[in-house]
Amino acid sequence: MNIYIAHMKNRLSYLLVLPLLYCVACQQTAKENSPQWVSLFNGKDLNDWIVKIHHHDAGDNFGNTFRVEDSIIKVRYDQYGDFNDQFGHLYYKQPFSHYHLKFEYRFVGKWYPSAPEYTLLNSGVMFHSQDPRAMPKEQDWPISVEMQLLAGLGDGHARPTGNMCSPGTNVVYKGKLDPQHCIESSSKTYEGEQWVRGELIVLGDSLITHIINGDTVLQYSKPQIGGGVVNNYDPAVKIDGKLLSEGYIALQSEGQPVDFRNIRILDLRPVNK
Repeated sequence: MNIYIAHMKNRLSYLLVLPLLYCVACQQTAKENSPQWVSLFNGKDLNDWIVKIHHHDAGDNFGNTFRVEDSIIKVRYDQYGDFNDQFGHLYYKQPFSHYHLKFEYRFVGKWYPSAPEYTLLNSGVMFHSQDPRAMPKEQDWPISVEMQLLAGLGDGHARPTGNMCSPGTNVVYKGKLDPQHCIESSSKTYEGEQWVRGELIVLGDSLITHIINGDTVLQYSKPQIGGGVVNNYDPAVKIDGKLLSEGYIALQSEGQPVDFRNIRILDLRPVNK
């Protein structure tokens, strides 16, 4: 009788533990199959990136504008003569559609004096961009949406960062198509050479969210081709009204030295079941 009872106790214990083991295994499998954060920048070189600078062909990193030092992507102009509207962008090698992007940036050094005045303490991260290799040599800006990055000018006036600008695009803001080239965010003003954390949550051609230092500062939807600002583009590419559901991510150079680091992405594409 005692042997039987002991056997039943052991069997009961096994039956109780089995579901727990199954749950642990399921959680481990789910963790392995769930999206993981991926670094877009390896901290060593720009082999996974494509440069396109106005007046130059794709792949020509004129003046060593984009360079890697101390595990940082640095944007510099020390090898330029006249700036000559040589606006540039550094594109990651592949397009994305649904994702959460995290990065850090800081403005450093002196603004290049022959660049346009509006570029002072001004940079950006472009997304849903056209392929840089499809841009004509004389196209100045990519058709894209920009998370504009600004710093305070030290004059006591508010200058929020994490704004939206729209070269060759439009967005729906507060329920209607907004014709403004830039929409201001609700962020604080960040002065000086400090690192600021930026985030973008992009859900295809649906909702876009801008986050600065952990605070949601702007939301809008339905990014689409349209509007002005972009010049010398291929007309076959600029199909006004076409919703943008995916595109390239790019870091901007437009006259202000700026640093980028810790660039990571989380794939948010729906999982087909």
